Amino acid sequence: MEAGKINNRRTEWFENARFGLFIHWGLYAIPARGEWVRSFEEISNDEYQKYFDEFTPVFFDPVSWAKAAKNAGMKYAVLTAKHHDGFCLFDSALTDYKSTNTKAGRDIVREFLDAFRSEGLKVGLYYSLLDWHHDDYPAYGDPFHPMRNNKAYKDKPYNFEKYLDYLHGQVSELCTNYGKIDIMWFDFSYGEMSGEKWRATKLVEMVRSLQPGIILDNRLEGSGEGHGSITTSNPSFYAGDFACPEQFIPAEGITDENGNPIPWEACVTMNNNWGYCASDKAFKSPKLIIRKLVECVSKNGNLLLNVGPDANGEFPAESVYILEQIGKWMKYNSKSIYNCGKAEYPKPEWGYFTQDGKFLYAHIFDGNIGALPVKGINGKVKKARLLADGSEIKLLNAWNTRAYPDYAFINFGPNESHTYPLPYEIDTVVEFELE
Repeated sequence: MEAGKINNRRTEWFENARFGLFIHWGLYAIPARGEWVRSFEEISNDEYQKYFDEFTPVFFDPVSWAKAAKNAGMKYAVLTAKHHDGFCLFDSALTDYKSTNTKAGRDIVREFLDAFRSEGLKVGLYYSLLDWHHDDYPAYGDPFHPMRNNKAYKDKPYNFEKYLDYLHGQVSELCTNYGKIDIMWFDFSYGEMSGEKWRATKLVEMVRSLQPGIILDNRLEGSGEGHGSITTSNPSFYAGDFACPEQFIPAEGITDENGNPIPWEACVTMNNNWGYCASDKAFKSPKLIIRKLVECVSKNGNLLLNVGPDANGEFPAESVYILEQIGKWMKYNSKSIYNCGKAEYPKPEWGYFTQDGKFLYAHIFDGNIGALPVKGINGKVKKARLLADGSEIKLLNAWNTRAYPDYAFINFGPNESHTYPLPYEIDTVVEFELE
């Protein structure tokens, strides 16, 4: 296998899991105006220091986080070990700017990993390639750095190679000191800050030597704006194992330029911010998120759903509610999500199909007038069941459907030609076992 080609054995668990939790947490939870607050408000290191001094998340309980994720039906989770502000949630020997040096005195990453592994979830760590705290990261004129417009930084010398040593050293620590890591989620490349600017080949060689089974995202050369070379017929060595569109679900999923599907994961916020934002109450409904999870799976993709814990270390109440409601649906319908992907049949007008081998799942969002048509499977169905309770669904031969032999027809009441409400308004799932 060529170095840049995707290892399907490595990504198999990821493509079977389909649903994960993203956690953005750090000092930015205290100002509570989102994870980009330093950049948007051009806050200096000195001004930002007060949040480091205050960091005491008295209700931080990673066990409760892990249980919430598991109960929601998630199979993996990714935590921001270091975000763009440079603050580390792990006990790095390479910096004093870390959670173990705050009043909290805790290695957040270690506690996260222990708790989520105990619940049987796969674990991943997010690591920002950007660093707005490090003296040797370019500041003045950078598109995103908080000091991009501060003329005091215009002639400030910096040694980017020294920063790269720091970056590689910290990633090595994460890959060496914390047991098996399933995902390394780098973020992000932009302009000339891409690929070998990060010494990407050496970085990937090091990560794979320390964590042979790990999977990597595509952002050593890509971002939410572009996939990098992972979609080409000749991906780079550091192209990654999966693409990660941000706040967006691709219309046709993601394939390479030859039409072959590649693993992908849509990373999506519950409201409009990744980090905790006290004023942002624009939370998506559980119904919308469940339907978008189904859409991702129907296109051979995953959904990585974000929570931004508050300054005390708790999930916002709205996020807890959303996870609970998703969990109620997943409890009875997860068979149509796990191990599933794009169906061999075209998307129906009333919802989506997902498929796992001989099992075809009809995700019905909209009811029909009379019997519901299911195209392409007439004569191929061994049995049909309502997935949520296992009850039999009879295939119909109503007088008003006999002119359409390419379709199987189902209904949710005793009369073949009458109209009945869907049993489950969010998503009624019918499992067809095909011959």
